[in-house]
Amino acid sequence: MQTIKAAVCHSFGAPLQIEEIRPAPPQQGEVEVTLDAVAICHSDISYAEGGWGGTLPAVYGHEAAGRVTALGAGVAGFAIGDDVIVTLIRACGDCPSCASGHPVNCATPHDGSSHPLRTLDDRPLVQAMACGAFAEKVVVSARQIVRIPADMPKDVAALISCGVITGIGGAVNSAKLRPGEDVVVIGAGGVGLNAIQGARIAGARRIIAVDMSEEKLAIARDFGATHGVLANAAKPWRAAAEALGDKGAEVVLITVGAIPAYDQAPRYLAPGGRAVMIGMPHTGQQAQYEPVVLAALGQGLQGSKMGDTVIQRDVPWIVDLYQQGRLQLDQLISGRWSLAEINAAIADTKTGSAKRNVILFNR
Repeated sequence: MQTIKAAVCHSFGAPLQIEEIRPAPPQQGEVEVTLDAVAICHSDISYAEGGWGGTLPAVYGHEAAGRVTALGAGVAGFAIGDDVIVTLIRACGDCPSCASGHPVNCATPHDGSSHPLRTLDDRPLVQAMACGAFAEKVVVSARQIVRIPADMPKDVAALISCGVITGIGGAVNSAKLRPGEDVVVIGAGGVGLNAIQGARIAGARRIIAVDMSEEKLAIARDFGATHGVLANAAKPWRAAAEALGDKGAEVVLITVGAIPAYDQAPRYLAPGGRAVMIGMPHTGQQAQYEPVVLAALGQGLQGSKMGDTVIQRDVPWIVDLYQQGRLQLDQLISGRWSLAEINAAIADTKTGSAKRNVILFNR
């Protein structure tokens, strides 16, 4: 059996360990993808810190791109050598959620502890988020991958797998943003910048970026925000309302997992507005609202998982926007690192200054 290098989490909050592991060959309906790039998402960090529980040892990582190098039985539509992105959306295609067009909510469970990863001494390794992409290769369902153009840079393509579809999808699919509506985007990190781009593409009138950093607000303007508001200012929702012409926003996109952002989000809303919850707080954390205000003003709160994305539909559209020059992806990459440098890349991501750090695999 072949061996590959991977960054393994043995203890929550401890540095990842680079070691040799054994991936199994792809089974029925699965593919092996040899990776060129994997981006570091804050979800990977939250998992590795124990914020959402889980079983160890595990291999995290889920924003990846590479090339198909083996096919399991029954795989159709892909060939060895295809350039693809790899997502964590492992959809069965048959359950009520999949059948109704919501594969991100697939109800068929996947046991990441039973297949396909093992340690060298034959102990099970958890394939976290059905990906385990902090590794040189992954074995995943063929439903998790989408073909991309051969000439598209893999470091750029990897970003689409989570941060891009989550942000753009949150604005377009979840919020169903309509041309002319005003939008507040709370958080100007990787997902927030893509939510801003999604709002711009959908035809928003004004887009207010809210963040703790003036530097990140300046970057948000480069991606399409029309105004910036400091989150740590006194009553920042008032500054946002002033920028919108003394009114609230029809849509608020919460792209960070910080509880203060969730507590404040309804204050940015206009009557009849809707707040979309995209960022993921740690398990057990709670936000507080005054329900009578939302009820009286006809406002709504809704969740958005992975931007309610259908990857076979949305990824080709996003790739096309990028190729036309209408979507900024190259500018999202803050740094490029090797697998051996993954802990430094994670530390840099945790400072909050990075948009997206990408691990590149050497051939």
